[in-house]
Amino acid sequence: MPATDHRNLSDGAARPRRAALDTYGPTVLVAAVAAAVLLLGPSVVRRLADERTDARVRHAAARLGEGSVLEAFNAAAADVARMVEPSVVHVSTAATMTDAGSGRSVMMTSSGSGWIFDREGHIVSNAHVIDGAERIDVQLHNGVLRRATVVGLDLATDIAVLRIEADRLVPATRGRSESVRQGDMVFAFGSPFEFRFSMSSGIVSGLGRSAGLTDVDFENFIQVDAAINPGNSGGPLTDIRGHVVGMNTAIATNRGSTTGTQGQFAGIGLAIPMAMIESVVAQLIAKGEVDRGFMGVRVGEIDDTMARLLQFEGRGVVVRQVESGGPAERAGLRTRDVITHVDEQPISLTTQIPAMVASRQPGDSIRLRIWRGGSGEAPGGSADLDIVLDKLDPALLAERPSRALRRFGVLELVTASGLRAASIGAAVQRGVLVTAVEPGSHAARTLPTGSVIVAVNDQPVATVDQLYARLARIAGPRSVPRMVPRVVTVTAVAPDGQRLSVTVPM
Repeated sequence: MPATDHRNLSDGAARPRRAALDTYGPTVLVAAVAAAVLLLGPSVVRRLADERTDARVRHAAARLGEGSVLEAFNAAAADVARMVEPSVVHVSTAATMTDAGSGRSVMMTSSGSGWIFDREGHIVSNAHVIDGAERIDVQLHNGVLRRATVVGLDLATDIAVLRIEADRLVPATRGRSESVRQGDMVFAFGSPFEFRFSMSSGIVSGLGRSAGLTDVDFENFIQVDAAINPGNSGGPLTDIRGHVVGMNTAIATNRGSTTGTQGQFAGIGLAIPMAMIESVVAQLIAKGEVDRGFMGVRVGEIDDTMARLLQFEGRGVVVRQVESGGPAERAGLRTRDVITHVDEQPISLTTQIPAMVASRQPGDSIRLRIWRGGSGEAPGGSADLDIVLDKLDPALLAERPSRALRRFGVLELVTASGLRAASIGAAVQRGVLVTAVEPGSHAARTLPTGSVIVAVNDQPVATVDQLYARLARIAGPRSVPRMVPRVVTVTAVAPDGQRLSVTVPM
């Protein structure tokens, strides 16, 4: 009997097992892996994700540690704060008001901001911040508190100059608003909601803006999206070098609102450009009042019909009227000319022209770029005109009140000064001097020549500009019909020193 080959038997037995493994092995392996993934997968996936996150954090931290654009920006913003803060001041005011209900006197307080103009202690702020105040205190960045006196205020531009006595003042570095462009980064300083010496940042959203503010005659604002809130008024607006290019003055919450505290920040802040500030402040410091340039034109918007008629494409304002014998006519400006630039600054709104001209002084020259439409077969074209400005009569800004004063019998008013008072034998008194009245008129009996007007409706006046500005606000806009006649109470000092209270219908 032959011997049994156990190896062959074993191979024979193993062959079905290998066949089974070949058949079912992959399925079992996949099932095992799937089971492992189900059991261990979430933790593995989380661990891998965590490791990737840790790696990203380490790499980002390393890059930031080596220096980045954000680090440079952060350092630059901090440097602007260090440079500007010593020149920013907090302004607090107090005034006695009569409570309408009880008739009792109540002390009212308010606050705003300002900035140091020079080492002589002149502080620049908004006129609406300090107007009517009986007491004004200025707090410096180091906490020092000083009583301030009013050097002058210009209601038409909402600019005021105060003065304090203090040593080692740090004046702001003044820049040029003409170099400001849309998109430039800016910083606003001040004391919003009494959070003193605050700073916000943003960009210039637009230039040459008008918000229809009822308390400002000349609007040519810089529009910014830096947060400006009640209390920021009067604070400086600076560029990225810390140079003051404007002054925060208003929050645009709705058309026709007044300056100051109407509403809260809504993404649109307005600032007075430095070009206007420089002109007004220098004059207030030198003589306490402002002389403005006068060109002698009225301008209007250009509609599609007018643009086609003039063969004009682009932005500008059309000349509606040229005053006979005025600076514009002498320079050759005509009606229906389109003004596109003033001193190389683009013009797109009618409010820009009066504001830019008023920021110049009499005798200054400005250059207009105009488009003059063709006639017949002749094509239109551009030209430059140089215009030497005359002095603006403040009465032109208040047509209703000026007519009312003439009806009352007041023929001539000037800002009071020692020389002017002496010329007509009047007493020296800060205010507006009546230099001529119509004989036999109401004014001749109640407000004679030599009287000095010192207040209107208990609001002080120190210049002819201020007088007409206050009267214009009482009379209301000329575009709004007046249904009920208004009257104002004029307080004056007569030539003999007697205090007068005169009612003048508007």
